[in-house]
Amino acid sequence: MCGIAGLIHRGKSSNIGAEMTAMLRALKHRGPDSTGFAVYGEPSQADYVMRFKVAEREDLESGIAIHQQVKDRRQAVDRRLAAIGASVTEAAEATEYALRYRFTFDGELTELARQMEDIEGVEILSIGRGLELIKDLGDADDVSGQYGLGSFSGTHAIGHTRMATESDVDIRSAHPYWAYPYSDISVVHNGQITNYWNKRRDLERCGHRFVSDCDSELLAVYTADKLEQGYSLEESLHRSAEEIDGVFTYFVATKDELGMAKDTMAAKPLVLFESDDVVAIASEEIAIRSIFPQEIDTFDPYDGEVRVWRA
Repeated sequence: MCGIAGLIHRGKSSNIGAEMTAMLRALKHRGPDSTGFAVYGEPSQADYVMRFKVAEREDLESGIAIHQQVKDRRQAVDRRLAAIGASVTEAAEATEYALRYRFTFDGELTELARQMEDIEGVEILSIGRGLELIKDLGDADDVSGQYGLGSFSGTHAIGHTRMATESDVDIRSAHPYWAYPYSDISVVHNGQITNYWNKRRDLERCGHRFVSDCDSELLAVYTADKLEQGYSLEESLHRSAEEIDGVFTYFVATKDELGMAKDTMAAKPLVLFESDDVVAIASEEIAIRSIFPQEIDTFDPYDGEVRVWRA
């Protein structure tokens, strides 16, 4: 029983970080193990933002040696980026193990990601022109405060509160998921995918890679694969409802769109509010009410429904 939330403002920016924090705070009871945000600021045409980690948080409790390894990994990242022609213009440390780099790069993201993740212990969380993906152990207020999301301005976001059922309680297994190595795609999911391994092997044979054994990551990679083939986001979502088995509700965000899909059994809850200016979707109405306390009309999307909104 996890909680998912999505929010998109049409034609304007808002304090999307604070709004998504409020929505996920309201869903805390659905997932106390970890919290994740994919927030979208104004897209840049000149540079990328990369969020990555150099250790799991619990690793740092194992002694002094791991702290030195973390420093070594950060230095190795800097050397690799310089070697392939990526110029870092801003480097910030959210925690000892989680970093944010802004950089310019004219090469292929596949090569950049491969060079980064060849370094033991390094994992990219996201690369994007507008996307920044943040996830960690703890509730919405813990993660939002630790990573300074309360003042993040942007057009749209998705988020997740996780109750671990089949995989570990660690950052790698937390949502959202980014689809390596595609810019600006993120996914959150509530449900179970029953043909996960068959679909994963199909995608791996096409050259895609996975960083976890969490079935939700499949949806991010599946979406990236379809968009790479020329499908629209709406077409990809419709195809997923036909090709992916299980009970699921999931949200996908790109640099300028937010989409949702429900499986044909509609077993996982979803509530939607839509106005001329904003769309909010969540596992429970309480999350939407956390940012729209006034009287509003909400409804439950039907089984098999797909919708896409543009910022």
